[in-house]
Amino acid sequence: MKNKMIAAVLTVVALAGPASAWCAPSFPEGPVRLIVPFPPGGPTDAVARMLAEGLQALWTQPVIVENKPGAGTIIGIDQVAKAAPDDRTIGLVITGFAINPSIRRSMPYDTLRDLQGITQIAESKLALVASADAPFNSVAELIELAKKQPGKLTYASPGAGTSTHLAGELFKSAAGIDIVHVPYKGSAPAQTDLIGGQVDIMFDVLQSALPMVKSGRLKVIALASAERDSSFPNVPTVNETVDGFVVGSMFGLVTAAAVPQESVDAIASATEKVMRSPKVTAMLGELGMKIVASPAVVFNAYLREEVQKWRQVVQANGISID
Repeated sequence: MKNKMIAAVLTVVALAGPASAWCAPSFPEGPVRLIVPFPPGGPTDAVARMLAEGLQALWTQPVIVENKPGAGTIIGIDQVAKAAPDDRTIGLVITGFAINPSIRRSMPYDTLRDLQGITQIAESKLALVASADAPFNSVAELIELAKKQPGKLTYASPGAGTSTHLAGELFKSAAGIDIVHVPYKGSAPAQTDLIGGQVDIMFDVLQSALPMVKSGRLKVIALASAERDSSFPNVPTVNETVDGFVVGSMFGLVTAAAVPQESVDAIASATEKVMRSPKVTAMLGELGMKIVASPAVVFNAYLREEVQKWRQVVQANGISID
């Protein structure tokens, strides 16, 4: 009798196991919030809306883009960090996400403890650009001039604490030169003064600078990438002269640390399908972006490395915007 009862229990368990797995909810069961920590209209917002459209079609669930700008992306990402594990809330981040912990004395969340990476969507190349009339045409000539005139040359950025500001500080440190940071309120006024010769150089997203380069108002001195770009084979990289100098502009997805791994993996998998589609690949290519679509484990390792890299740059140069 006892053996018959055990057999009956095992039979029920065996039947219940597959049934439970079959009935388990899949991500997402309901609307998904995609927090964009920037105003509507910019390139980051364009990427978010492109992704949201693809995910919505794939999941057959609403994917709602919410623009929450302010405080260098902190206001929007704070909502992601504090979301409940089952809130289906994700956030779009850029390189500034890894910089903020070092340049801000107080933040409402811990970047690496309260959040987790889902996937790096894409990356954009940064270019070292100068006015077409600048008296240097290579990184070596720029460094030579800066060493002859310490503290005289200037570099622009779209604002203190941005990735291009920190790229300038990293270049300054790695090249052993003394150049002065001039922050602007956005890329457009910085580019205008660069063209006019009010500032000497600027690290800018390649695609953003290209119209001025093609019109002959700016020139690309070098790319900040690890390797040359196949579209610009004659343009060198900075690290061909300054060993180890590699800086890019990252786009990625994050969510609250408590979100289950299976949900994170489901979002990453769906995101890769959207990003690898011919339509999205072509559109991002026009924006000068390269698809990455990395697994969560790879993206989280990358974020830890980036936080540490920028912390060293900030500490070495005494940078703070608070």
